[in-house]
Amino acid sequence: MTELDASEFRSLITSVFPELTASVFKLAAKGWDSLAVDVDDTLIFKFPRNLGAERALQKEAALLEIVRPSLSMAVPDMRIHDGPPIFSSHAKLDGEHLIVEDYDALGESDRQRLAEDLARFYAELHVLDADRIRSAGAGTIQPWQSPETVRIKGLPLLPPEIRSFAEAIISDFEALPADPYGNIYGFFDGHGWNMAFDHAQRRLNGIYDFADSGFGPLHQEFIYSNFISPDLTARIVSAYEMLTGRRLDRRRIAILTGFHRLSELAELADDPANVEQMIRSVATCAAGARVG
Repeated sequence: MTELDASEFRSLITSVFPELTASVFKLAAKGWDSLAVDVDDTLIFKFPRNLGAERALQKEAALLEIVRPSLSMAVPDMRIHDGPPIFSSHAKLDGEHLIVEDYDALGESDRQRLAEDLARFYAELHVLDADRIRSAGAGTIQPWQSPETVRIKGLPLLPPEIRSFAEAIISDFEALPADPYGNIYGFFDGHGWNMAFDHAQRRLNGIYDFADSGFGPLHQEFIYSNFISPDLTARIVSAYEMLTGRRLDRRRIAILTGFHRLSELAELADDPANVEQMIRSVATCAAGARVG
């Protein structure tokens, strides 16, 4: 769909929700797939950009309907409106993103509570009935770039001082056997930009954006919190082990984290708007590995 200004959003939304006529509308986010509109800081409406995004939004709503009752963590209660155009609505989860600086400012007990909340979220997701989840539209998660593509497109973009780190990560990734726990249904997007964190109360109020959820290797679930802090990931892993009895391979998680950063770099190698950020992301990962 074409870009819409606030007045066009307002008319589309109020045609379904006339009680919002006097409300305040603002553009909340411009995602890859959808445009999000915040109404009165209490409601979120998502408008897909194209047919593929429409299907993804409908799938997300169907998955959330199954997932939500089984989770201790709050997630969106999403409803689809047929339009045209198709769009979704849900009550806004109260909270903001959780980024590196936010986590660094948390005390010990707050960090531990956050890790335990996230570990419980993953543990509850990972035991959901796979057939029911598949029937709602969940499939295999998006594959990463191949090691050969990463070597060709990613490595030449890296500064010399971290190229040896990247080469070692690629080799280690190629040598990994299959995940010992196989594939599970998971979130696979647990970074701080999908979190509603209450900074005043220093706790996580909810998690959103299930568009990338699906079936994938269990250990991969635990790499995304490294965008916030390796300390958080270590705490989540330990808490998850206590909850589930599963023993996780920390080295595997570190290798997957590094290769994921390199895969994103290779994927966006020809995108000048994002490639510098991807290089910094790899450099951060390399610095953390040296400290570790």
